[in-house]
Amino acid sequence: MRTDLRPIFVTIVLCLAAFAQTALAQTPPTPAPSTGKDPIIVIPGITGSELINKETGKVAWFKASRAKDDDIRLPMSANLARNVDNLVAGDIIREVRIARLLPEIEIYAKLIESLQATGGYREVKWATATKADATDTFFVFSYDWRRDNVENARLLIRNIETLKRRMGKPNMKFNIVAHSMGGLISRYAAMYGNADIPAGKPRPTWAGARHLNKIFLVGTPNEGSLLSFKALLNGVSYIGSGIKLPFVQDLTRFDVFTIPSIFQLLPHERSMLVYDEELKPLDIDIYDPNAWEEYDWAIWKDKDFEKKFSPAEQRNARPYFLAVLARAKRFQEALNATSTAKVPVSYYLMGAQCKDTATAMVVRRNEKKDRWITQFDAESFTNSLGNKITSEMLKRVVYTPGDSVVPKSSLEASTLKATGSDFVLPIVTELYQCETHGRLVTNPDIQQKLFSLLSSPSAMQNAGTQP
Repeated sequence: MRTDLRPIFVTIVLCLAAFAQTALAQTPPTPAPSTGKDPIIVIPGITGSELINKETGKVAWFKASRAKDDDIRLPMSANLARNVDNLVAGDIIREVRIARLLPEIEIYAKLIESLQATGGYREVKWATATKADATDTFFVFSYDWRRDNVENARLLIRNIETLKRRMGKPNMKFNIVAHSMGGLISRYAAMYGNADIPAGKPRPTWAGARHLNKIFLVGTPNEGSLLSFKALLNGVSYIGSGIKLPFVQDLTRFDVFTIPSIFQLLPHERSMLVYDEELKPLDIDIYDPNAWEEYDWAIWKDKDFEKKFSPAEQRNARPYFLAVLARAKRFQEALNATSTAKVPVSYYLMGAQCKDTATAMVVRRNEKKDRWITQFDAESFTNSLGNKITSEMLKRVVYTPGDSVVPKSSLEASTLKATGSDFVLPIVTELYQCETHGRLVTNPDIQQKLFSLLSSPSAMQNAGTQP
């Protein structure tokens, strides 16, 4: 990397990953000729879209310094749908500048440039597309990444339906390239279309699949990411070392608490791993509100709770928390649901399995401070029995192969299958490169494979995959 400063874009973690420049400027390759390829929708991950004040037009996210008049916190109440503010989604974040003297940091610019220069696609705006834009084009779906993923999945379907009507192309289908949390949005959109989570036991209708052909899940946390839980406890720093600087915008745990999508990135029920001070497994349900009270995870137990939240926010914190935690569990249940119908879309996985990635945490008691400690790293400690728990011992239980944010097991949703779930994510092709989460979409080998698969016939046109 060219600098130690790097935005960590979760999925979290948030997907919580380092985005940095990957190469010096090169002469652009000759654009590929038009071939009648299906249009593409690019969906960024969490924090990957601008947030703009709809009244002033000012950008609130991403800025190196925090805006005085625009807080990215959402209002809190038990009615999650009504917790809106003046911020709306702008463009996808193509690149950002942390400080004047530092180089710009590329986010999705390299992917977009490659789609045009190497893939042979043209970028088209949703509002101006015409019938002539039905092939060899791509659209960017930017969205308010703070909000409920179901809400954004439904918005995606409505945008597609409006576009198809205006273009007079009722049978047109799109391929989706989705990074990180964007993959969860695309999955829900395909499974349920423009519908909220069904009551009772969710059953996919595949109502949105009539619009879609191939879905590429790039670093998608299909079983969640432990870093989202870490963000809820510790906040998110945009410095690689975890240091928070006053001139660099970060997300405190009080900011993160108000963002429903972060809760929806929590590890799924069967993939959550917790160990005690002797590194023995603990059975803790993070979707049980009582566990947050017992282990000092509840935000109202933070010493700064009354300082950081207004009296009204303090009153609303508990009912909001109960609603958002329950909603997160329902969202995951909807994604993990099975059906007897053939899956009418083709899924492709792209990720990494070479980086140490947090998959478990250690919960231990600090009797002197009368509090619980939740540890996410491999820093050694001495437990209450006087036994030394070394860094090597911790690494064996805390980390697993992945892309530094999303474990390989989460991308594959393999834990669900291993624990007896009927759910199986139907995958056509898997590709792994040694890369970090934020740079997956800029990796040349991944891009080359992506463009090849985009132009090849869809596997779903063959036998059809059973879920």
